[in-house]
Amino acid sequence: MSLFKDMLKSGESLFRDTLFLSYDFQPKILFARENEQQRFAVAIKPLLQSLPGRNLFISGPPGIGKTTACKHVLRELEETTQDVTPLYINCWKENTSFKIYSKLCDDLGFKFLQNKRTTELLDLIKTKLNKTSVVFIFDEVDKLEETDFLYALLEDIYRKSIFLITNYRDSYSELDERIRSRLSPEFLIFRPYNESEIASILKQRRDYAFVQDCWDNDAFKEIVERCTELKDVRIGLYLMREAGSLAEDQSSRKITLQHVAGAMKKVDEFHINPTETLDDDLKNILDLIREKSGQKIGELYTHYLEQGNLLSYKSFQRRILKLTEAKFINTEKTTGKEGNSTIVTYNSNKKLTEY
Repeated sequence: MSLFKDMLKSGESLFRDTLFLSYDFQPKILFARENEQQRFAVAIKPLLQSLPGRNLFISGPPGIGKTTACKHVLRELEETTQDVTPLYINCWKENTSFKIYSKLCDDLGFKFLQNKRTTELLDLIKTKLNKTSVVFIFDEVDKLEETDFLYALLEDIYRKSIFLITNYRDSYSELDERIRSRLSPEFLIFRPYNESEIASILKQRRDYAFVQDCWDNDAFKEIVERCTELKDVRIGLYLMREAGSLAEDQSSRKITLQHVAGAMKKVDEFHINPTETLDDDLKNILDLIREKSGQKIGELYTHYLEQGNLLSYKSFQRRILKLTEAKFINTEKTTGKEGNSTIVTYNSNKKLTEY
């Protein structure tokens, strides 16, 4: 057996185009989200008839296609008609009314906005959008610092649909009551992909991103299994890219189980949402759980109040849920003589390779 048969020649690559492994890439075919996309289309349909559209509140865990499905529908809308203006805002980046208005004005083609005040930006938006129909998509709404812009858009824009996207269903209850009453959305919950659907999605990306037949079957199956366990397609994309890079570094023409294992070691502390993205209150609660790991949720809440915090128990529970969904902590329900309780532990040792 030749020592050099598996080595890549100078200039060779296992990758066709790493763009297809990007979280933001929009595939032409979107697997397993036909029902959700139909809900989007039904909400938008009245706008095509110059009537007010419906509003949607869209929730579900990270990495299961909420944003991709929305953008997919917007792309089809743009290809179908010029009578409805689609506008997408990532609220992680634009998290105040001023920033959102500035981004909307920029997307609408307005120039020289540097010295404009918030009210002036809103006037520009109203002047342009009230001549047409519009779909607003606000993604990651749980990252917003304030939501005054929502009230203004609901009041001042005539024909619109507003879609709010979040990982957390309880984000809706945190909106101002005046906004909730005017929004009156339909609720759309995205379910996680099953293993077959994840395999189809990753296979599609693999076939776009890599040269033909460079993946060992068992290595690809390992990626699918890990991605299914973590219920986040983005982790699968990350591991595919890392495994491919490791194989190239070793001049291998095949991506094997060894390369997948190496990719997993590189992301032992991997989080899609690092702790730096948490707001101060969530960081405070996470630090408390790190210190008091293994206690009941009620005991943790008592410690939380002793720190001088005034959050209600229900709101505290919602923040525990957010940290659990983001895999920063673990919760386990127990039954004993005192009734049901929830034990909360800090996720200090769990690594990607342990799932």
